[in-house]
Amino acid sequence: SIGTTKKGIGPTYSSKAARTGLRILFFIGTISIFYRFKNLAQQYKSMFPTLEIDIDGQLKKLKGYAEKIRPMVRDGVYFMYEALHGSPKKILVEGANAALLDIDFGTYPFVTSSNCTVGGVCTGLGVPPQHVGDVYGVVKAYTTRVGIGAFPTEQINEIGDLLQSRGHEWGVTTGRKRRCGWLDLVILKYAHMINGFTALALTKLDILDVLDEIKIGVAYKLGGKRIPYFP
Repeated sequence: SIGTTKKGIGPTYSSKAARTGLRILFFIGTISIFYRFKNLAQQYKSMFPTLEIDIDGQLKKLKGYAEKIRPMVRDGVYFMYEALHGSPKKILVEGANAALLDIDFGTYPFVTSSNCTVGGVCTGLGVPPQHVGDVYGVVKAYTTRVGIGAFPTEQINEIGDLLQSRGHEWGVTTGRKRRCGWLDLVILKYAHMINGFTALALTKLDILDVLDEIKIGVAYKLGGKRIPYFP
């Protein structure tokens, strides 16, 4: 296990890459979504024989979803184009995961299944790069991680426990304790190289108020030698 949330994100992106996934536009035509869902369910049952799927029950749920969703379905590309070229609007796009969980530039394989970096704005919304304005990086005054994966500045001691407790560091989806450690400037610089931050928002500084000494990771060593990059 690589420590995912087990909410089906990986399988959903897998079916997208295999061209068998369900898309919101399929809700416009009821027959299309039901037919495609049956095919997808059968595909997964053939891959995982012990998988139990109540196809009829799920189809009933989908029918209810379709009736509610159908009136709200719009072409996202045209929606964003009109917002960008019509009457002036301020558009704020918020990333859902940390930069180092990006499927392409994160700490693979301990990553999510999508692009969490600024490029996800273009691929996720159909917005051309020239319309991406200011990019604000949001970073805690210390580093956290849920699940397994590299964490050079992790504090598996009373410092880590204090950060976890004072910062209320629990995974939003899984409720797991977040691993905690000192701020890692190597990771932060790497994230900036990918995203091109125009500004940084440093959060949770108050969590460190009770500490007499605050440490920061400034570089990595490989084979005893300092390296100028994120490995």
